Amino acid sequence: MKSLLSMADLSLEDIYGILDLASEVKEKRSQGKITDHLRNKSLGMIFEKSSTRTRVSFEVGMNDLGGHAIYLNSNDIQIGRGETVEDTAKVLSRYLNAIIGRVYSHDTLVKLAENASIPVINALSDKEHPCQVLADLLTIKEYKNRISDMKFVWVGDGNNVCNSLMLACAITGMEIVVACPEGYEPAEEFIIKTRELGGVLTITDKPLEAAKDADILYTDVWVSMGDEEEEAKRIKDFEGYQINEELIAVSKPDVIVMHCLPAHRGLEISAGAIDGPHSVVFDQAENRLHAQKAVLLKLMIVDEE
Repeated sequence: MKSLLSMADLSLEDIYGILDLASEVKEKRSQGKITDHLRNKSLGMIFEKSSTRTRVSFEVGMNDLGGHAIYLNSNDIQIGRGETVEDTAKVLSRYLNAIIGRVYSHDTLVKLAENASIPVINALSDKEHPCQVLADLLTIKEYKNRISDMKFVWVGDGNNVCNSLMLACAITGMEIVVACPEGYEPAEEFIIKTRELGGVLTITDKPLEAAKDADILYTDVWVSMGDEEEEAKRIKDFEGYQINEELIAVSKPDVIVMHCLPAHRGLEISAGAIDGPHSVVFDQAENRLHAQKAVLLKLMIVDEE
């Protein structure tokens, strides 16, 4: 794999390789061991959207690995003044060893990857969020000792994170149930791709029924960046699509509750769910660092020896 734009870019073998490497670098970091495999390498980080976890985890990750991360706000580089994505990709390839992009349009990443001679990583687009999902899989592996043969339940908007999780579940062999209001289903292209990959996918508008015997309950904000004008409508439409104690009660006793953050307690998730004993939300957030370090290592060096 030259770049990582979609979870569909990864095979099952790729995913296990990334998770094993993520566990290794996580353990080494906890022991204070230096893993400077990316010494003298630079990562360019193009950001069109605000960020907490993505920016900090990639910057810290590159620092941990001995490299350097350069924050490129789209308004501060020439792409914000009309330079083409294609030209930007060609120029940055002369300076950098890899690029991440947190962008509005997935097409921006596609153009970057097609025109860059270095790896391009999707750090969030309108279609997918593979870095988040790799961190999620690492978290699931840590708590469940596997990433297959489980019931994964998504409650809420069929958004970019949901799209990537659907693909991930198909590749790893987890059943996924998406509970969302009518009109907020995942994009048809991802439904088709999930099933092409052999995924067992159910889409329903009944969250309580969906949560029955769940191994994993997952949600995200009802109003994503770019959807602010629809906030009032969305809050009304998503009423009842909250992960809370009622849904946890019908899930398996050892269910884990997940959220990619930022969270809004009282909307898509109750305070009792996110702060309670089933929550692994902040482990997910930490694992962004370790999973992304593994991705950087896989893409930026051919041979660690």
